[in-house]
Amino acid sequence: MPPAAGTSKAPRPAPRRWSACSGFTLIELMIVVVIMGILLAVAFPSYLDSVRKGRRAEGIAGLTAVQQAQERFRANSPTYGNLNSPADANTLPNTSTTTANGRYNLAVTGNTAAGYTVTATAVGGQAADTACGKMGVRAVGGNLRYGSGAAAMGIDWAPNDPDAGRCWAK
Repeated sequence: MPPAAGTSKAPRPAPRRWSACSGFTLIELMIVVVIMGILLAVAFPSYLDSVRKGRRAEGIAGLTAVQQAQERFRANSPTYGNLNSPADANTLPNTSTTTANGRYNLAVTGNTAAGYTVTATAVGGQAADTACGKMGVRAVGGNLRYGSGAAAMGIDWAPNDPDAGRCWAK
């Protein structure tokens, strides 16, 4: 609608101009970057530890699969079996020497009529899991013992080791 006769248009406000105090200074931005760097330096290793801990489930699943295969094999054989050894008649069927995603190498040792030891050793990125680089299950006379340790040190199977199953947290 046009303005009434004899009246003028209302003046428009002047456009807003940037004042000298608006925005962030370089110092403020650098402080934010430093704080973010400190938070990242603290949080990222914790995140990686959590990822490694979650991936231990793959090693545990591999050990459990071999354990079950051993029991099925022993039901029809006088001894426990070996992993993936085609030349050996004592080969466990449908087993592999690595876990599903290849984060652990599996090995069976000491397989006799009375028991066996199966170990999972971390490889690749999972090898950085220094606390639980090696996990294992030992079956002797129908009793199972779970163990774990650093890959370089091996598994301490001593019965008085209070921390032998720390990597097997349920």
